[in-house]
Amino acid sequence: MLQPVAFFLALASTRSFAATTAPTTVPLPPDWYPESVAVGPDGSFYVGSWRQGAVARIRSGSTMPQIVVKPGANGLANGQGVVVDAKRHLLWVCSGTLGFTTVPMTPSALKSYDLATGMPRASYVMPDKGYCNDMALDSHGTLYVTDSLHPRVLRLRIDDSTLQTWKEDPAFAQGKEGFDLNGIALDDDDNVYVSELTAAAYLWRISVQRDGMAGSAQRISMPRALKNADAIRYAGSGRLVIFESNAFGGDGPYGGQISLAILAGDRATSLTTLVHGLNDPSSGAIANGRIYFIESKYGILMSRKDHPAAIPKSVPFDVQSIPLP
Repeated sequence: MLQPVAFFLALASTRSFAATTAPTTVPLPPDWYPESVAVGPDGSFYVGSWRQGAVARIRSGSTMPQIVVKPGANGLANGQGVVVDAKRHLLWVCSGTLGFTTVPMTPSALKSYDLATGMPRASYVMPDKGYCNDMALDSHGTLYVTDSLHPRVLRLRIDDSTLQTWKEDPAFAQGKEGFDLNGIALDDDDNVYVSELTAAAYLWRISVQRDGMAGSAQRISMPRALKNADAIRYAGSGRLVIFESNAFGGDGPYGGQISLAILAGDRATSLTTLVHGLNDPSSGAIANGRIYFIESKYGILMSRKDHPAAIPKSVPFDVQSIPLP
């Protein structure tokens, strides 16, 4: 069981929340542009930076983030998905290639670091120039990785030296924006859930067979189109928390939201918005009966892609939370 996270401070907010309890927050380093959040067994939070190519750690009981993976360490560029591997004392991070970074660009890869010190341990280049977006870890130490440039889920087992294709399906093919899969979650060790990067009214569920191979991919219909489902987190009892980043949304920078889906068979029987009015909520984590989340604010970077010198300095970022229903 995770330790209580006592360091979060109350935050007054003008946004509308479905929960009656006010969100809580702790600051991240300035200009962090976070992309993913993971929680360790001691209650520490690990937050990757898409712009700085680094990972910050916020220890339980502390209000001060510390940089555990230094910028560009092990060739880390766009810091994407982050996973804590407590059994092997590793921190896994996806490295992307979309630019807007303060560190050199490198080929997309899955990278590992020492969980305590942040020192580099290994790097696994994405095959066929794929894009390492997000990952999930099962109880056997196997990592499942989404590829945003190929319609496939990759796998890295404990003894593997390279990433291998676990499930490839033409149905995962690119949306109108030119990207494939995005977020990923595990239902214990039985099913893998993945989301499309485009705004789709469904998720995918892939069964894990007894021999570890992939079963068929089943479309899980949603009551409405998801606003670019980014990270997804399994909340038990057929529930998925969906972080809708609104990455390609046309309703302004605060169109992101976090929703809770109740699944039954091949559909969601309900999809409840828990919090809305967010600026690119690309990821989050579930711990201590709460949903912790970030706002990535990528629009600040994207709107100045032709004028990088105009990117404002000291943009604030934080980790917030709401109760898990």
